[in-house]
Amino acid sequence: MHPMVRAVLFDLDDTLFDHQYCARAALGIVRSMHDSFVRMEVSELESAHSRILEAIHAEVMLGRIALDVARVERFRQLYQMAGIEADHELATRTAVAYRDGYINARRAVAGAAELLAAVRKRAKVGIVSNNLLEEQRQKLRHCGLEGYCDALIVSEEFGFSKPDPKLFEIALSRLGCAADEAVMVGDSWAADVLGAIAAGVRPVWFNRNGSLPPDPALRVGEITSLDDLNGAIRMIFDGED
Repeated sequence: MHPMVRAVLFDLDDTLFDHQYCARAALGIVRSMHDSFVRMEVSELESAHSRILEAIHAEVMLGRIALDVARVERFRQLYQMAGIEADHELATRTAVAYRDGYINARRAVAGAAELLAAVRKRAKVGIVSNNLLEEQRQKLRHCGLEGYCDALIVSEEFGFSKPDPKLFEIALSRLGCAADEAVMVGDSWAADVLGAIAAGVRPVWFNRNGSLPPDPALRVGEITSLDDLNGAIRMIFDGED
């Protein structure tokens, strides 16, 4: 039997907020802006963009590069990968087009609001995210999720990121519960699952793409859809589907 769950921690991007959908929609706009991108397979362009974004995002989180500079540099590198030496004007115009497309496509993951509402009837809700504080606040407001959140813990505010257990410990402190009284729900095995385990929190892996677990020996509970409300609630509170 698991101890009573008094707090449920959620990741935000690609757990409650559909970053994957927004990025794909925005990248579709970028793809139409240059023949070199059009000639690439969509999956190839998405993969290259994701790699560049991940590397530059890490630099932003460490305070080594300003956000506006990073957004332009990301697309300069994407053009370079496609064999184009983009000047500052082209990289900037592309960054603006991507950002506008991303904002216009913002949406919650299907079932997120209903799950948060159900969870909050039984426990406090915390969101633990590796990103910029105001960026994450805007996503929650836009998607109508902020009213379900008792604590928002974002890496920018503290100078370290998941899987560092300190970020989880701050969340537990703000929510007033012990590690064994909490559950962490997130899509990233490295950041959310392993981070939670390091902090002594039971993880639930949100595996919406049906991937194989990187380490099956850990026997981590998983959910594949937030739309399956009853199944998600059972996994979160009882540790079973």
